[in-house]
Amino acid sequence: MTRIAVAGLGHWGPNLARNFAELADLAWLCDADPGKAEIAERYPGSRFTTSFDELLADDSLDAIVVATPVPTHFELARRVLEAGKHVLVEKPPAMRGHEMDELCALAEERDLVLMPGHLLLYHPGIRRVKEMVDAGDLGQVLCVYGNRQNLGIIRSNENALWSLGVHDLSVILHLLDEDPETAVAQGRDFLTRGVEDVVFCYLRFPSGRIAHMHLSWLDPHKMRKITVVGTEKMVVFDDMELERKVTVYEKAPWRPSDRYGEWQTRTGDIFSPRIANDEPLKLECVEFLRLVGGEGDRRRVAADGARVVRALDTLTASLNGG
Repeated sequence: MTRIAVAGLGHWGPNLARNFAELADLAWLCDADPGKAEIAERYPGSRFTTSFDELLADDSLDAIVVATPVPTHFELARRVLEAGKHVLVEKPPAMRGHEMDELCALAEERDLVLMPGHLLLYHPGIRRVKEMVDAGDLGQVLCVYGNRQNLGIIRSNENALWSLGVHDLSVILHLLDEDPETAVAQGRDFLTRGVEDVVFCYLRFPSGRIAHMHLSWLDPHKMRKITVVGTEKMVVFDDMELERKVTVYEKAPWRPSDRYGEWQTRTGDIFSPRIANDEPLKLECVEFLRLVGGEGDRRRVAADGARVVRALDTLTASLNGG
């Protein structure tokens, strides 16, 4: 079995440890806080350390999972790759496009897996939407928009774009499979100076398709929704729904009307296909182990991650007035 370590046992790390303990040989758990050693007690076969260097020095380790705070991702991922180990790094793997390009080049040079933790790409609902887009079931895709809103958590060191936007951005770029030629963001820091808690983003692609993201910690509704509009059908992925995660609408513009310049619309069935209840994080961990084992396209996974970081970099520059 793949010998693996999880570094970072804060909010998300314990979930990664739980899955890898079931799927692989969870050899190490690491956190700068010695108090996190109690988490390692759940896994008798695992050792705990506060030293990341100790993980890098273990030649028997095949891979390291990095689930530390975002500003540390690039440096730690780089050190893992330089040590000759595969890496799964939580989103985003870097905060600048050139940093991500450096990681991709290093992974390719050493034939190692560099996989960003874009969880939603492994959600069965998003996978179903992607199948529909690729098969042309929606006709020609015109636009995609995401709503990711809530009242809280109010963060002091990470704005809504980086905390919330990376989720929807990864899905939008995955569905459309192209880099935006225009990426504009506007927002305001209402609660914490310098940390935008409300952000609106606009993306335009070479194909002419557009996308929009509304990201907010100041909203009366909790929303986790992505809408794809096509010339034949429209589909909504709603992660807040317990059963109807995906809803397909047979609605589309039909033909111009002679009255008032309006368009007549075509309306058909509304239906929700069955979506598996598989845990997205487990599917993500399985995919990482598959890549480590030599299956799949390692370069594509890293390149997709770089596409997201580049777009984030451009949106951040726009948000800061660039």
